[in-house]
Amino acid sequence: MSNKDTFIKHINDGNTFKGDYITLGAAMLEGETMTNAFVNVPLKTMNRHGLIAGATGTGKTKTLQVLAENLSEKGIPVLLMDIKGDLSGLAQPSPGHPKIDERHKKIGLPFDAKAFPVEIMTLSEQDGVRLRATISEFGPVLISRILDVTETQAGIISVIFKYCDDNQLPLLDIKDFKKILQYATGEGKKEFEEAYGRISTASTGAILRKLIEIEQQGGDLFFGETSFDTQDLLRIDENGRGYINIIRLTDIQDKPKLFSTFMLSLLAEIYSTFPEQGDSGRPELIMFIDEAHLIFNEASDALLNQIESIVKLIRSKGVGLYFITQNPTDVPEAVLGQLGLKVQHALRAFTAKDRKAIKLTAQNYPDTDYYDTAEVLTSLGIGEALVSALNEKGKPTPLAATMMRAPMSRMDILTEAELGKLLSDSELAKKYNKEIDRESAYEMLNEKIKQAEAEEAKEKAKAEKEALKKAETKRKTSTSRRRSSRQNPLLKVLTSPTVIRSVLGILTKMMR
Repeated sequence: MSNKDTFIKHINDGNTFKGDYITLGAAMLEGETMTNAFVNVPLKTMNRHGLIAGATGTGKTKTLQVLAENLSEKGIPVLLMDIKGDLSGLAQPSPGHPKIDERHKKIGLPFDAKAFPVEIMTLSEQDGVRLRATISEFGPVLISRILDVTETQAGIISVIFKYCDDNQLPLLDIKDFKKILQYATGEGKKEFEEAYGRISTASTGAILRKLIEIEQQGGDLFFGETSFDTQDLLRIDENGRGYINIIRLTDIQDKPKLFSTFMLSLLAEIYSTFPEQGDSGRPELIMFIDEAHLIFNEASDALLNQIESIVKLIRSKGVGLYFITQNPTDVPEAVLGQLGLKVQHALRAFTAKDRKAIKLTAQNYPDTDYYDTAEVLTSLGIGEALVSALNEKGKPTPLAATMMRAPMSRMDILTEAELGKLLSDSELAKKYNKEIDRESAYEMLNEKIKQAEAEEAKEKAKAEKEALKKAETKRKTSTSRRRSSRQNPLLKVLTSPTVIRSVLGILTKMMR
């Protein structure tokens, strides 16, 4: 048996599974594509997470598109973080191209252009299904992590939440949170001190400043109602295909606080609400985070810790996380070690540091008798990648340089008219894009303060009235006393010494 035949058997044996799978392309040896030597990924291990890496322009986004399409076709919903804004074309079929036909002929797969069910979502003012969450849903622990506060400040946030729970004050949006922080050291200072102890104005001021930082990055758009229900990420269309949910993030690359807030909210909500599933044979949801290096470079420690924890635990919920980045070294070691599927496109070696990174990357892949992995990493063409997955028993499949299949959908963005039509037909847009600002902590505290001020004004007016009444009574009493001590003018004349002497003189003469 020739080396080529041995290689094809090696690939076919290692990519044959009992359960359902996705075909990524065909294996290559010495630059030649081995037709029908398919490189497959079993659905059973798709919840073991993954990595798509490679230099700019090597085909990472198209690989992401291929995976999303095939998962959708298998009835598995997908969530895509679209930071570059080039994934909306999944909603339209590919127009086809002779080069696509040529590629698929080499692979041994027929090419079938298709459109897929897509929802366009947004965290900002861009068009799309609005993603929101309330402050209350985050809770004091997550809010403290997002704000990156001290232990003392985290304690104050817990007290704030406790007060709102005890007094039925809904914390929905940022203005609610700001109001209660101001109230705790202002009008409600005495009430807080009696119930929970003294709260430092310096600490609440520091919390407010960090809250304003998130608000300036668009947090006022994210926090509020209607809260997004993560179960709506699991929708299946009438043809049994999973929805591909695309979150447009093109305008928040420079807003790491907002993205961290969203990621923490989403991962925590999915983990807390999805049921335990174990290895059921197929995932419930696959999440792709494009340009992940931007996240890891800009993320807070809280986000990094949360992602590491979620990566380790969330697969039991049937959820797979896939990171798309330029170099595997962009991903923290604790996360990288948990990734089962690795699709590595070409890397470029321009410096000694680049060459060192390539050697380190090569060591992350299984040993093989057919490739010098480090050399292959620098010689792969566009749309070619080294692929290693986990088989149904959790063991690595044979490492294969792979000619990747082409996306079935459009490799370009939607036009404005197409995007408008997609959004106008969206059931989720009708559900979540209504502006709601019901009575919450902000309005209730304002009303409480207003009532307190009115009561205070009433008490003040009552006190002033009583003071006036008291003063009037005092004045009348004083006047009465003065009057009682003052003699009648006639009586004063009659009792004067002169009159008395005159009367006595007259009486004396008469008696004589």
